[in-house]
Amino acid sequence: MTPPAAPPTTPSAAPSVLDLAPVVPVVVIEDAANAVPLARALVAGGLPAIEVTLRTPAALDAIRAIAAEVPDAVVGAGTVTTPARVADAVTAGARFLVSPGWSPTLLAAMKASGVPFLPGVSTASEVVALLEQGVTEMKFFPAEAAGGTPYLNSLAAPLPQARFCPTGGITPASAPAYLALPNVGCVGGTWMLPPIALTSHDWPQVESLAREAAGLRG
Repeated sequence: MTPPAAPPTTPSAAPSVLDLAPVVPVVVIEDAANAVPLARALVAGGLPAIEVTLRTPAALDAIRAIAAEVPDAVVGAGTVTTPARVADAVTAGARFLVSPGWSPTLLAAMKASGVPFLPGVSTASEVVALLEQGVTEMKFFPAEAAGGTPYLNSLAAPLPQARFCPTGGITPASAPAYLALPNVGCVGGTWMLPPIALTSHDWPQVESLAREAAGLRG
């Protein structure tokens, strides 16, 4: 009997957002004109995944500019809270989505968006509910207020299939402890974006701080 033909080889999946760098900068942009130089500084420092939060009127224009002019950046949208914001972000060029929490309606919209997404969780029940929906990568938020590294470590044994990007209150001092956990792929933070550097357009300082953050996992 002739053995069945081997299944066709499929290309490797694109790297997860959680695996692009140890830190994802969480960026609040007030002036879209700053988006491109800021993104270039972060990428040059070794942080290609950039979460632009949808908290300001300039956010969508900033995402458009980064998507168009900084090809080495993987720009995403954060603070995605409604299906309309999902659509707006993807249309603007966001390559991943991040939400502070989730509902069945928001989850359905993110699933249908065609881009990777990290729905926010802060309890074991929320994690289990997402796993039932086939979602294994999540944002843990607000990380420090929700229990920090001890809480995430306690989830690793019973829920090993869940992986997290903790965000909220994380500093250069606390980030290594998060990154050492088996269920943490990366952390989100803002410390490489000091307000004085942004207002003075000190992009070399941003690049230097980004490089330090990129080296946290060693």
